[in-house]
Order: sequence, then structure tokens, then C-alpha cells
Amino acid sequence: MDMTKAIAALNNPVRRQILTWLKDRRNFPPALPEHADLDGVCVAYIQEKAGLSQSTVSNYMGTLRDAGLVRSARHGQWTFYRRDEANIAALMEMLSAEIGPT
Repeated sequence: MDMTKAIAALNNPVRRQILTWLKDRRNFPPALPEHADLDGVCVAYIQEKAGLSQSTVSNYMGTLRDAGLVRSARHGQWTFYRRDEANIAALMEMLSAEIGPT
């Protein structure tokens, strides 16, 4: 994981809020029946909750994905996102090692 890229992605309060929302699927409307077995949250639900344009949210999610903080999966016309917990934990460890207490 590129720590600089991850920190840059987290430098936006909306992107941080999206990561917080993605901690719990219940922060979003229930999945459609045909998506009930899929992992993650549809980008349309993220857009609705954020109150931003589709292009802005897609850009934000691409930034989070490129930083390794979320994973995406395409299912038909829908893109679903979920947190990459292993990479988030690795980032926290890197930050702690670099700037944490002695």
C-alpha cells in the first residue's frame, strides 16, 4: 500500500465519511432482492447518501479504490464497493510505526 496515496485520499472529508458509512451495511437502504447475496454497497446508494453527483461520487470511489481503501466489483450495470479492511489495518500500522508514540 502506498501510504502517501492513502493519506491523499483521506484528505477529503466526504471520502472519509464514505469509509465510515461503509463500516456498516445498515447505513444504506436494503439491497435489491437480486443483489441480496452480493458483498458491498451499490454506488447509487453511496451517491444518494452523499447527496453528490454521480460523476463526483464515481471519482471519489475511484480515488479510494486506487489508494487501496476500498474494493469494487461490477455486477451487470451496477458497481458495488466495500472497505478493504486488511489495507486499512495496514495503513493504520504504517502510520503508527512512522508517527505514533515511541
